[in-house]
Amino acid sequence: MNIQRPETWPTTVEDAMIIQNQLKSLVRTTDELETVKYVAGVDVGFKQNYTISQAAVAVLSFPDLTLQETAIAQRPTTFPYIPGFLSFREIPVILDVLEQLTITPDLIICDGQGIAHPRRFGLACHLGVLIDQPTIGAAKSLLIGKHDDLPAEKGSWTPLKNKGEIIGAVLRSRTNVRPLYISPGHRISLETSIDYVLNCTTKYRLPETTRWADKLASHT
Repeated sequence: MNIQRPETWPTTVEDAMIIQNQLKSLVRTTDELETVKYVAGVDVGFKQNYTISQAAVAVLSFPDLTLQETAIAQRPTTFPYIPGFLSFREIPVILDVLEQLTITPDLIICDGQGIAHPRRFGLACHLGVLIDQPTIGAAKSLLIGKHDDLPAEKGSWTPLKNKGEIIGAVLRSRTNVRPLYISPGHRISLETSIDYVLNCTTKYRLPETTRWADKLASHT
């Protein structure tokens, strides 16, 4: 995996916004995937009153979703929690944990936004650009946008729109359960993002990639 790690990370919202606006033009939302044999989930938890960030990655074989590899990394937390700037809080330690992998995933599903973001550059976009890998944002909550009512059945989805632009989808990943908010991160389209999230979801609300990564990041 070719990781382009910045020499320094911003510590202010103003500097972070400049970086988002500079890098967002690099995001590609067309399908540029090879054959997907391995899918990964990444997530970040916090320890010691949020002063330590702990990232986890879980790599699963696809399509059978068998766990193949996991890794955990820690580093001091250097950016506050501010909606719309999650990547600057979490990606430094996510890059640390991805460097440990011996299996390179073909697709990474992030617990956060892709282009469903005020500047169209959420965590999944930022990560995808830095590692030049296909990424999907599969968020548990809405950051921006409006949508029509969603049917209760698993697999139902409706476009998520902002300022007349489709920026993602609201996806029912389990019948009669709160939806997920799906958007492309990098090198993948919205329709393909929805398909992969559904194919990575079994009987729970969250895709198996996210369930494994969340368990490792927050409960170990």
